[in-house]
Amino acid sequence: MLRYLKLRNVGPAPEMEMRLAKRLNIITGDNGLGKTFLLDAAWWALTRKWPRELNPRLAFGYKALPTDPKRTATIEFQLTSKVKSVAYKSTWKPRDEAWVGNAGRPWNPGLVIYAHADGGFSVWDPARNYWKKKGNIDIQERLPGFVFSNEEVWQGLYANIDGKPTKVCNGLLDDWSVWIKENGSNAQLMRAILHDLLPKGEFLGMGPLARLSVNESQDIPTIRTGYRQSVPIVHASSGVRRIAGLAYMTMWSWNEHRIAAKLLGEKPTAQVIFLFDELESHLHPRWQRLILRALLDVTKALHAQAKVQLIIATHSPLILASAEPWFDSDTDSWFDLDCNDEKVALTKRAYIRRGEVSNWLTSEAFDLKSARSVEAENAIEHALYLLRESNPSRESIKEADAALRAAGLPDIDPFWIRWGKFVEAGTAGSRRKQ
Repeated sequence: MLRYLKLRNVGPAPEMEMRLAKRLNIITGDNGLGKTFLLDAAWWALTRKWPRELNPRLAFGYKALPTDPKRTATIEFQLTSKVKSVAYKSTWKPRDEAWVGNAGRPWNPGLVIYAHADGGFSVWDPARNYWKKKGNIDIQERLPGFVFSNEEVWQGLYANIDGKPTKVCNGLLDDWSVWIKENGSNAQLMRAILHDLLPKGEFLGMGPLARLSVNESQDIPTIRTGYRQSVPIVHASSGVRRIAGLAYMTMWSWNEHRIAAKLLGEKPTAQVIFLFDELESHLHPRWQRLILRALLDVTKALHAQAKVQLIIATHSPLILASAEPWFDSDTDSWFDLDCNDEKVALTKRAYIRRGEVSNWLTSEAFDLKSARSVEAENAIEHALYLLRESNPSRESIKEADAALRAAGLPDIDPFWIRWGKFVEAGTAGSRRKQ
């Protein structure tokens, strides 16, 4: 488990520190303030590699650089490895253009899965990616990790092994097609994961395999949808494909880890860390309300004997609201990024149940003044200014009233009750003066 992450002179803030909870950690904040950067830094702390170092085809996951090259830049963290707690500090060495630290045997954080915002994934497997020994010397002969672009999740991943390109993952389309043909435990598990991750009524089971054209030999899995058609998974909606990719990579990483551990004569890992960027990406609001709980349940079911830690970044108030029934401050944390006076700061906030999702929109997580359109918000602000005036003119009241109506403020908006009383009182007062 990752216990804390501390950054100095790297990233959008002069200094950021995040002391993580053991089960769930949620990161919120506006675009560009560092949510993805924190996830990348967490992945590096756990695996010692930046995602793009392992897959240069990615358009993200670059090595972090110091904000000010003239000042010392450090990344500190503490994690619970397979055998002990590890505290580590890495310093940027300009001449080497690298993050360096203490020599010694590397740590084993357990299985690490990083779901990227674009549908790609990174996986670090303690059975397949951990260093091995020659005599008493640690060497890195195995792959240092598996990093998939979105396309490679579906079509398969190649890596250079012993000087030649080797397919290390068949990809969702080929693996899922084989599982359907075999109709064994893998097909059942994939079906069960999709059933848990997709809202009720959206997934009615797996359909027959299909071909996209007479000129293609690749079998394509289909799913039976809520409108009872069998749709090739490549033609499914972005939301369904997002969930299918998540289901596949979660299952693939666990299956391959168990197989590799058995070949090595080892027990499966007792720790799993899941990093997730923009959990709500492509999902309908109804799906957003369900995905966090479903993800926790699926990961815990797959890794029943392991401790599972989630670190997610989100823009969705529905994700935060969905955690209200079970969020526990002893096991869960919420971190928020803000920019004030041109400075970015990371704050651990108290998680308070807010009920309606609009209350989350106006919380510290999203900092909106109201859960309305910008036009309505501006019109109400001007109207409130008149409410505070001791003697507003009748003409200014009429102008504000017209602005509220022009902004499209609906008849059911509660502000109309307050405004109606004010207008009535103001008009009556004007008549008395006449």
